[in-house]
Amino acid sequence: MPLLRSLTGPVLGERGEGVGMLELERITARRNELDTLAEELAKQLAEVQAEREELVIAERVLHRLAEQDRAVQEAAAAVAPTAARVAGRAVLLIPHRGGTGDEAALPAD
Repeated sequence: MPLLRSLTGPVLGERGEGVGMLELERITARRNELDTLAEELAKQLAEVQAEREELVIAERVLHRLAEQDRAVQEAAAAVAPTAARVAGRAVLLIPHRGGTGDEAALPAD
């Protein structure tokens, strides 16, 4: 008799539906749920990647600003007078000025 059932169609459940049809509906519903979830995750991933790219750019800008600040400080330190002692007295050593020196290179009174 099982051979006859397989030739005539699916075995009917209590409600007259094929058992295979119920499983197919469940599979289809679950696949639809997973498709929706995959779309949401793809959208979140795109947002995360965009924000990460922005952070990489911000990090580069901050590194450049830090390098520029360090260069400005080094240049200022090279030009700024330094304290020293001559004959037991505190004095400021004024760096050698080139031909284009101005009053800004001198210490304040």
